[in-house]
Amino acid sequence: MNIAFKAPSLWQRLRPWFQGFDLPLLLAIAWLMGLGLLCMYSAGYDHGTRFVDHARNMLLSLAIMFLMAQIPPQRLMKLAVPLYSVGVALLVATALFGVTKKGATRWLSIGVTQIQPSEILKIAMPLMLAWWFQKREGLLRLPDFVAAFVLLAIPVGLVAKQPDLGTAILVLAAGLYVIFFAGLSWKLIVPAIAIGAIAITALVMSEDAICQPEVKWPVLREYQKNRVCTLLDPTKDPLGKGFHIIQGEIAIGSGGVTGKGFMKGTQTHLEFIPERTTDFIFAAFGEEFGLIGAAALLLGFSALILRGLMIASEAPTLFSRLMAGAITLSFFTYVFVNMGMVSGILPVVGVPLPFISYGGTAMVMLGLSLGMLMSISKSRRFMHR
Repeated sequence: MNIAFKAPSLWQRLRPWFQGFDLPLLLAIAWLMGLGLLCMYSAGYDHGTRFVDHARNMLLSLAIMFLMAQIPPQRLMKLAVPLYSVGVALLVATALFGVTKKGATRWLSIGVTQIQPSEILKIAMPLMLAWWFQKREGLLRLPDFVAAFVLLAIPVGLVAKQPDLGTAILVLAAGLYVIFFAGLSWKLIVPAIAIGAIAITALVMSEDAICQPEVKWPVLREYQKNRVCTLLDPTKDPLGKGFHIIQGEIAIGSGGVTGKGFMKGTQTHLEFIPERTTDFIFAAFGEEFGLIGAAALLLGFSALILRGLMIASEAPTLFSRLMAGAITLSFFTYVFVNMGMVSGILPVVGVPLPFISYGGTAMVMLGLSLGMLMSISKSRRFMHR
């Protein structure tokens, strides 16, 4: 008896690649991408090909996210040690043989191009720590947390020495989130928070004395000291160091409730806002779309973060939970730091606003991170079938 088998259609072959995608997460991403394109068209239409390049970077990010979502978390875990080792080795090579630009040695020449190895650690650091705690699951003791802090301190110290304080903070935050979710005792967390609060209060109260030109700050470099002092009182140098913060505040404040309207931002298009398509794009957004637009943007960010935390809470393994939690809160860190520095509540550092700021490398890293989050969500759905 002959039995004829019908060849599967193209859709039947491709369908497994699209199954299991997290719809709420996709909707939040689509919402933020739409706002990002809208804002970039206005802020960058007279800035060369920024809008077209931004759209291209978004498509690249989506493609990377789609491909990363196909890799199960178990395979991602196998990449942890090699990726971390390569990242640290490249940071050491950068310190020894790196290319120096504007006083910072952050780039490494590999012949055809130059790379910035610190970007690798934004993904490699939480991967490595999640792998470490997965291996120690059920056996966690204080020495395991000490080892985790050592693993974190090595790349953070190398990045901070370049110097690149913004990236060092992001790598540090990603690692700390993993350690926190792994079960770090509140007995250690609360004293650290209290010391930080006391230090910030003392810094604010002694601003007049410690911000004098002749006063040298330990650990921090002169330009980093200037950033903190400018944050405390930007009016001391309104046309110099305080210009960025003051113009950002003016742009956001002038937007009011409804904003000045699409492509009608005077601070933006008269070149008062510095870096209006990258670090300070939230100021341009706030000027044109006002409080309502900022609320719509925050709604998208909040939806993505809340969905990410839900994925983390439902993840099937410790590694997946730690990675999903770290990726989600790292995303929160980007948003908080960027909006904080533009609004004048944090020092100015080079941290982009996800989906909104122009930048190819940042968009690629965003696609990698969201792809891992989608992979974790898919693994949870398939395990419950």
